[in-house]
Amino acid sequence: MQGDIMEHRLSQRIEGELPILVYKRGMPVATGQIQDASRRGLFVATDYADIRLNQPIQLAFKLPDQGQDCHRVLNAHVIRRSSGGLGLGFDGTDNEVDVIAELVQWLQSQSLLTGFRV
Repeated sequence: MQGDIMEHRLSQRIEGELPILVYKRGMPVATGQIQDASRRGLFVATDYADIRLNQPIQLAFKLPDQGQDCHRVLNAHVIRRSSGGLGLGFDGTDNEVDVIAELVQWLQSQSLLTGFRV
């Protein structure tokens, strides 16, 4: 059964939309939009392609219901590239667990408000 591919995920993926800035070596290189996230990683829709697998990057975002000075930063590494964007992992990176939890919780609250599938 070639068409039946089962995904194995260690944490639940929450769909949503949130604008994001992508940094490489401390320099802003792209904009994108988070499409889904979990405690272990996320997918960013972007047309940025000048990036390698396993490359470390930084992501900056602001949750809309928080103040202007409330930007969050996450470290990630590229685990998948596609024509639609980048699959990014948090494993082995230096992140505050609270920032990841806050992002996932915000996406989950938005998915309930807008009808995104959880």
